[in-house]
Amino acid sequence: MTETSSRRIRVALLFGGRSGEHSISCLTAGSILEAIDRRRFEPVPVGITRDGRWTLAPDDPALLRLVDGRLPEVGGDGPEVLAPTRAGSSEWRLLSDSGTVASLGSIDVSFPLLHGPFGEDGTVQGLLELTDQRYVGAGVLASAVGMDKGYMKCVLEAHGLPVLPYVVVGADELAAEAAASVAAEDRLVAAGSRRALDWPVFVKPCRAGSSLGISKATRAAELADAIEFARRHDPRVLIEQASRGREIECAVLGSPSGRPPRASLPSEIVVQGGHEFYDFDAKYLDAAGADLLCPADLPAEATAQVQAMATQAYRAIGGEGLARVDFFYDPSAPEPLVVNEINTMPGFTPISQYPRMWLASGLSYSDLVGELIELALERPQGLR
Repeated sequence: MTETSSRRIRVALLFGGRSGEHSISCLTAGSILEAIDRRRFEPVPVGITRDGRWTLAPDDPALLRLVDGRLPEVGGDGPEVLAPTRAGSSEWRLLSDSGTVASLGSIDVSFPLLHGPFGEDGTVQGLLELTDQRYVGAGVLASAVGMDKGYMKCVLEAHGLPVLPYVVVGADELAAEAAASVAAEDRLVAAGSRRALDWPVFVKPCRAGSSLGISKATRAAELADAIEFARRHDPRVLIEQASRGREIECAVLGSPSGRPPRASLPSEIVVQGGHEFYDFDAKYLDAAGADLLCPADLPAEATAQVQAMATQAYRAIGGEGLARVDFFYDPSAPEPLVVNEINTMPGFTPISQYPRMWLASGLSYSDLVGELIELALERPQGLR
């Protein structure tokens, strides 16, 4: 019996962070703290403040819940946490305000529950890779590609997966000039799409989640303002053809020993309550903002195609551990099923689509958390 099998596995839950999805990450951490099997695992909550300070957080799920419409966040009152700085060391440390350093003990595996830039985008994954720390989820490249909607679509297209027509507006392009250029349809081929965009379009930050910074433009005069709105979250912006299709999602879970990844039963999002699309409020603040139908009511052949394309997208970016793949389904369209995006750290509260899809597929929330940790422990370190 190995040392880790004779004691509880110590799991550093990394949450909070510097992105606009800080509070959503806290909600995820609270859910996992509540559901993790403490007979097998010892969670070590590490909260990252909005300004990037890593702190030892209380092991109390109640502090990480949505209460009266107030989203949780990392307070940063605990001692500062120092991750290992050399390969081969699994000892994490605590730094007090007086400068005293104490051991936090060995951490067997980290679980980055970070959404958005500076966490879901390969940055934290790179830090952990530098010192051979085991961690749950996608590696550096897959995380970076999955975070950036522009490069993500390039990779998906290169692997034969259909996506909606799109244009990427670079950080060095003036919003008004870019809007005029897109409206004139003279940049589409250079941007990677050989089909003209029709109105309406959605304008999105390339590297943001939870629908932050997204708006809908129905005519050219609205584009510049939509680009500036998206740039509150990211200087690089995606302009994408709107779809009339149904919003379908599918969860992907890695498999041990090099076996193929698994796809769940798909789910569907039906936006309600006056929301024009599945925006931040509909996702997190308005209980009546959307109906989440799981499993989705799809023909058997469409379900099979969703599952096959989800695992294809996961492999295309080099996914590991988990991912949620989002689609638009319109059987009357030339391409009935197109990939919208792939999320390498999807929402992970019990009411989030990713765990709900696995629950409908026969895997409980607690068992799902445990399986992801076990996959991370089994995965080889270094290049793979």
